[in-house]
Amino acid sequence: MGPLQGLKVLEMAGIGPGPFCAMMLADMGAEVVRIDRLNHKGTGHRANVLNRGRRSIALDLKNPAAVETVLRMIEDADALIEGFRPGVMERLGLGPDVCLERNPKLIFGRMTGWGQSGPLAQTAGHDINYISVAGALGAMGYSDRAPAPPLNLVGDFGGGAMYLLTGILAALHERTNSGQGQIIDAAMTDGTASLLSPFFGLMGMNMWTTERQANKLDGGAHYYGSYECSDGKYISIGSIEPQFYALLLEKCEIKDDDFLAQQDQSAWPQLRGKLEKLFLTKTRSEWSDLMEGTDVCFAPVLDLGEAPSHPHNAARNTYVEFDGVTQPAPAPRFSRTQSQIKSSAAMVGEHTDQILADWGYSENEIEQLRTTKAI
Repeated sequence: MGPLQGLKVLEMAGIGPGPFCAMMLADMGAEVVRIDRLNHKGTGHRANVLNRGRRSIALDLKNPAAVETVLRMIEDADALIEGFRPGVMERLGLGPDVCLERNPKLIFGRMTGWGQSGPLAQTAGHDINYISVAGALGAMGYSDRAPAPPLNLVGDFGGGAMYLLTGILAALHERTNSGQGQIIDAAMTDGTASLLSPFFGLMGMNMWTTERQANKLDGGAHYYGSYECSDGKYISIGSIEPQFYALLLEKCEIKDDDFLAQQDQSAWPQLRGKLEKLFLTKTRSEWSDLMEGTDVCFAPVLDLGEAPSHPHNAARNTYVEFDGVTQPAPAPRFSRTQSQIKSSAAMVGEHTDQILADWGYSENEIEQLRTTKAI
């Protein structure tokens, strides 16, 4: 039913952003086949949401017969996703030149932290390192402590997977005109830098500084941030616009004239201190009863266990239960070609024979691959 129904994608098994991109493609209807290592330690887990919606084939990519199997599948594929260090696919005999020679229409998606070139291209790293170099981590957090990692949402999934997904879809669109495939070099440093575009714009207009907790959107402003309540739980407010800020003062019954100077940055620390004391006078639930659903720009800060049952999320089925696992539903939503979760995560190599048969292999050919220990 999804909008990408009919699209065939090969995913070289990896971690983080590659699987997330593949999950998105599968949710939107693409047939995604995950190519796992034959000697993979462990068999995987059904509850691994990142691996939902795909079948798995296990191959020994050190075996020439297995490499040829991938190349044969590439002949019938629309796109391939890989997340190895630069040069690994080439050493396997599956570099973009070889693959595009077999299928000139192939979209070859490469996902790395540092990119395919540059001084750090061959260096190990993780999300926290990539968003550090890009400038994002240094802009986050409170001024009196080290920057806190924003999970691995910014580099792996925001600056990585979503840019790889965008690149693949853009290349597929371009292919309708040119008839040619191409290579996507998606680097988490590049994607994270791209996400920072608005803040570089604000700096260019002298509306943002490089100091942490000194700007409107980084916790510097008293009207944009999170606060502890009397029960140890938290709320968030984002009362930026004057009318929303006025409503915040009204709902909180604040009569203090100091709060009238909303944009006086020198007063922000003092006003934040006053709000901290105020919000400690009620529980999170009490503040929610008072302000949720109003134009204060308010929300309770929920943990991962609470979020699925929030009334708004529940009404929209933002979270669903599939095979006993609570997980985010596919997004975004389409009016006609709805996305869907097709299956839980596959075990490594669970569908090897079935996939090969579907991709044109005969029973004798499959048995030959097994005899040569390629599968």
